[in-house]
Amino acid sequence: MSSRIDKTIARQREKIASGAYYEAHQQLRVIAVRYIKQSNYDAAAEILAGGAKELLKAGAQQGASASGGDLAIMLVLEVYNKAEWEIAGGSNDTEGRSRKKRLIELLREFPSEEPTRKRFIQEMIGWSGKFGPLERGDPELHHAVGSVYAEDNEPYDAEKHLVLGTSESAETLAKLEYEWYTNDEPHTAAIYASRAVFPYLLTGNIRSANKALLIFTSRLSTANPSLGVQEISSASSDARVYPALPLLNFISLLLLTIQRGSADLFKQLTAHYAAQIKDIGIWDDALTQIGEQYFAIKIPRQGNPLMDMMGSMLFGGGQGNAGGRPQARAAKKVESPPSSMELD
Repeated sequence: MSSRIDKTIARQREKIASGAYYEAHQQLRVIAVRYIKQSNYDAAAEILAGGAKELLKAGAQQGASASGGDLAIMLVLEVYNKAEWEIAGGSNDTEGRSRKKRLIELLREFPSEEPTRKRFIQEMIGWSGKFGPLERGDPELHHAVGSVYAEDNEPYDAEKHLVLGTSESAETLAKLEYEWYTNDEPHTAAIYASRAVFPYLLTGNIRSANKALLIFTSRLSTANPSLGVQEISSASSDARVYPALPLLNFISLLLLTIQRGSADLFKQLTAHYAAQIKDIGIWDDALTQIGEQYFAIKIPRQGNPLMDMMGSMLFGGGQGNAGGRPQARAAKKVESPPSSMELD
């Protein structure tokens, strides 16, 4: 069977090399469907992955990369999903890791301008969420996607995936944010640092938040030797203080405050930097969420006067929840591995 598949892929490779992209694409689909109907998913996967790789390599000429993208999407939808292949469970799951590696390799073959890449990413992450332990998707796949977007200088898409990635993602994200920052004004350093730190905090990943800030500030100090920096050390932690960048100090102190777990200290910290935070005008929601998540400072819920009045009229006031304001919806539980809550 393996020999037959190799010969099939070799024949289609010759067609692709000669420029017969459409013909190769159609034949590969037909052959793959035949194997799928026989529930021979391994064979179908080999056919689709091999064909997709060759077509993607051929580039955009005559729609070759679009045909490759179509086969890659078919691989996930018609093989990975229908076969109900589970995401790799560990280092001993060689088949699972091989299947995941195949998707990552295909991802890297996509030209950055190929429109089908976004659909492939969506289906790949969707499969890993459906057949893996994390509904949000597999961290290794998120890291691979985020890294590709970072290489293509697409920071917004990169951020969304790196935040849900692996322990390596924090470094990739911090470097991306720093490079992005170098194109802006020097005083905006804290804004770009926060784009790496705050999302990790909001997903409960304190370790990566600390790592991201350390990498960002290390790059900042190396590139700006004239920037005044003061090192503050204690028995439990270290911090860098930048007299010229107060909000960067705020982020550093925020991480230390979370480590202490003191709500009073958090309130004092945000009050001290209130004016600067107000000037930025984009941190309020994140800090409110952080206050509730780490310090049990409840987010004020806006009441609806009309609904309150109707509830009182219809059900009678003061009779438990039936006559009062509808109960606020519980805050969505942060989905993160238990180990992600550990502190450096």
